[in-house]
Amino acid sequence: MADHTPEARTPEARTSEVRTSEARTSDVPPNAELARLSAEFFQIKHAADPFSATLLGVSGFDGLVPDPSREGSAAVAAELAGIERGLAALDPAGLNPADQVNHAVLGRLTWATRSDLEHGLWESGASADGYSAPQAMMFMSVPAASVTDAAAAEQYLRRLGGLPAFLDAVLDRYRTAKDEGRIPTRVGVGQAIDQLTGHLALSLADDTLLSPRLPDDVDRDQVRARAAEIVEGSVRPAMRRLLAGLRDELLPVARPDDQVGIRFVPGGEEGYRDAVRRHTTTDLSPEEIHRIGLDCLAELQAEWSELGGRVLGTTDVAEIHARLRDDRSLRFTDGAQIVDTVTEALRRAEEARGEWFPAYDIADCVIEEINPIEAGNAALAHYRPPAGDGSRPGAHCVLTTDPQERFVYEYEALAFHESTPGHHLQIASAQTLTDLPEYRRFLDAEVCGYVEGWGLYSERLADEMGLYTSDLSRLGMLSFDALRACRLVVDTGMHHLGWSREQAMRFMWDNTATTRANVRNEIDRYISWPGQALAYMIGRREIRRLRDLARRRLGARFDIRAFHGTVLGNGAVPLGVLDQIVSGWIDRQAA
Repeated sequence: MADHTPEARTPEARTSEVRTSEARTSDVPPNAELARLSAEFFQIKHAADPFSATLLGVSGFDGLVPDPSREGSAAVAAELAGIERGLAALDPAGLNPADQVNHAVLGRLTWATRSDLEHGLWESGASADGYSAPQAMMFMSVPAASVTDAAAAEQYLRRLGGLPAFLDAVLDRYRTAKDEGRIPTRVGVGQAIDQLTGHLALSLADDTLLSPRLPDDVDRDQVRARAAEIVEGSVRPAMRRLLAGLRDELLPVARPDDQVGIRFVPGGEEGYRDAVRRHTTTDLSPEEIHRIGLDCLAELQAEWSELGGRVLGTTDVAEIHARLRDDRSLRFTDGAQIVDTVTEALRRAEEARGEWFPAYDIADCVIEEINPIEAGNAALAHYRPPAGDGSRPGAHCVLTTDPQERFVYEYEALAFHESTPGHHLQIASAQTLTDLPEYRRFLDAEVCGYVEGWGLYSERLADEMGLYTSDLSRLGMLSFDALRACRLVVDTGMHHLGWSREQAMRFMWDNTATTRANVRNEIDRYISWPGQALAYMIGRREIRRLRDLARRRLGARFDIRAFHGTVLGNGAVPLGVLDQIVSGWIDRQAA
């Protein structure tokens, strides 16, 4: 195997040798200026992206909507540049160990957030993806708000009242980008049109924007009536304006399927290189990542043959893929079976957790079905963090529509990725780290390499924990490994090398056991969200490299619970910072 795993130290992380959470005490007091900059970043970040704040469980922003205009983005970028100047004025060598970590992480996140705003790749990526398309983020976040009292109900109504201006500003941004040749793809525009059309076809009674649960101490009828009036009289007309703009102005000129990569828009090549750096939190180039993906797929061939031989009686990888796809007995028959499968997987993982992790007092995780309005272009599952104030549990949101098209062998691995020991354990435990600055306690997209790397690491860890019920489900784990390796190839293929949509779909079809529908959803998701697909496998490889290093250095003294506690004990951090945290822990254990 060619070892491309990097040291993964970003320029921000190199500013200091950070240390693990075990060394947070020091004779040097906490730095007041760094604490001020940290609090300022938290406020700026979530005020600029309040939809994400709601989804992340951060309270205080549920009455706000984003400003998607270029002027708004420039203003926020300028504020972030001010924080970067403040950080540059602080000498990390004079900080205590905990603040050295804070300095490195804050520098990384501030750059990443500013870079994302300055490149504005989303304006060339109209789609229906829940995390990259503005209207899709609206559909996800508004119903997710925790409406716990009368004040929260007023914030909910305030947010509804701001949605028309938000949607109009999104259309204005698309128009400005179009005039500069920054045009979205035909497939993405079509998906956005379908999503808006589907939502507008709903009755008010079924409109998800009106679905938040209201507390007992408010006049529910009055709040619902006011909300319905806003949605029907203002929000839906704005949706229709956005729909008309997408259909009449963008679709006729949208990029064809042979130009889906961001490299085909002005500024796209530079934007993609920064997106790669942002999502992986490494300095790996697109070329290096493309090669890593190909090598990963080659490494999986022997495992496909070994498992396929045991389960299906064949070692031919292409035949294994075909059998898994075509055998209708390997599909669910109804949505309740899907819910039961992931619920039982979560139960087993929670029971086994204590042998592999330190004790954590964290929020519960529940299973929720993805709303059918989101299902057409949705991933198989996603995770929604608990609210920081305890008003909402964490949720593994799972796709249950068209169960006859869903493979029974995939959903255990999905559960371990999204719930425990994956995203839920990592994110909910981070929220309990009250000695950390607030911005580090809540998941941040700018440390995606760690977050998604941990999720993918957890799928394999679940196998070590004995959580899979059969070799068939272990084939599902292997299939997801192949899918994440393919992402390295197809994302860089489309956005850096100029692959067509068909070429990317064909490559994923040839190298995984997933369905054509899921191949299409995968490729279309990453057409609209350049670079995010790279985080999973790059992050997993780094976590695994550090674990192997610790086991090699410590021998019989290696403790898997302590290793996991070290990895999770600082919240989500850039991979370069994680390297230094774990290396410091290894040095102390070896001393």
